[in-house]
Amino acid sequence: MSTITAAITAVGAYVPDFVLTNEILETMVDTNDEWITARTGIKERRILKDDSKGTSYLAIMAAKDLMAKANLNPLEIDLVIVATATADMPVAATAAYVATEIGATNAFGYDLQAACSSFLFGMSTAAAYIQSGRYKKVLLIGADKMSSIVDYTDRATCIIFGDGAGAALFEPNYEGLGLLDEYLRSDGIGRDFLKIPAGGSLIPTTIDTVKENKHNIIQDGQTVFKYAVTNMADASEQILKRNNLTNEDVDWLVPHQANKRIIDATANRMNLEEEKVLMNIQRYGNTTSATLPLVLNDFEKQFKKGDTIIFAAFGGGFTWGSIYLKWAYDKK
Repeated sequence: MSTITAAITAVGAYVPDFVLTNEILETMVDTNDEWITARTGIKERRILKDDSKGTSYLAIMAAKDLMAKANLNPLEIDLVIVATATADMPVAATAAYVATEIGATNAFGYDLQAACSSFLFGMSTAAAYIQSGRYKKVLLIGADKMSSIVDYTDRATCIIFGDGAGAALFEPNYEGLGLLDEYLRSDGIGRDFLKIPAGGSLIPTTIDTVKENKHNIIQDGQTVFKYAVTNMADASEQILKRNNLTNEDVDWLVPHQANKRIIDATANRMNLEEEKVLMNIQRYGNTTSATLPLVLNDFEKQFKKGDTIIFAAFGGGFTWGSIYLKWAYDKK
C-alpha cells in the first residue's frame, strides 16, 4: 500500500470590507504612517465592524469561498478545525457552529488555540488525521476577530492587528506531495509577555477586571520581537537541515505576518531571495490565526505542483515552529 501524505487541495479566504488605514489610526492614537510602516510594514488592516458578528462569521465566509472554488460538497467533509485565539464563546466550540452553518453535518469539529501559531499547529493536526487513513477531507480554518480584543487607545497593539479568515482543505495524496515534515515547539516563559490577563479561570471576569481593562491583548513588544526573530528563524533553519534542503531547494517561504522585520530576519537566516518571501502584511496587518491561509489564498495562482513551501510562525505562549510542504496542484 502506498504511503499516505496529507496535501492541501484547495484554499479560500475572507476579509471584511472596512479598511483601517494608518491615516485613520493617526486620528485615534499618537502615531503616524511613517512610524508604523518603518517598524511593522503595515499600511492597512481589515476590521469587522458589525458587533453582532464574531469569528465564526469570518470562518464561515472563508469556508464558503473554498467550497465554491473547489466545487466541494460540504457533506463530504469529515472534520472541521477552527484555529483561533478569538473563539465566539469561552465554552461552545466555534468549529461546531461553523460546520453546521456551512452544511458539513457529517463532520465533527473543534477549536485549536495556539495564538499566532494556531494555523501552523492545525496543519500538523489535520495532516495526522489524513495520514491515519481514517478521514479523507479535513477542513482547517484560521480565523480571528482581533478587533474584539484590541484596545484602540493602546498604540502599541492597535496598529498591529486586523480581522480575517483563511481556509485549507487537506486530502490524502499518494505522490509524495503535501506535509512532509514539521518542527513545532513551545515555551511557557512567554506566558507573561503576550496575553489577555483576565477572562480565564485564573482571573475570572468581574466588574473590576472590566474597569481595569484586563480583557484586551497586551504585549511586551521588545521581548516578543526578540523571541520571535530568534525562534522563527531557528525553526525554519532546523527544518531545512533535517531535510537536507538548501535555499535553492525552497520555492516559497510562507511566514506568519506579524512584523516585516521578523519576516526579513527569517528569510535572511534561510538565505532566501526576496521574491521567494510571500508577504501581504501591508494589506491585512497581523490577523493571528488567519495569516498563513490568507497568504496561501493571495498567492495561490503562483504555486506550481511540486513546489517546496516552508511555513513559519510564532505566537503567544510562546508557541512557534516550521513546516515543510510540497504543493499538490496547479491553479486552473
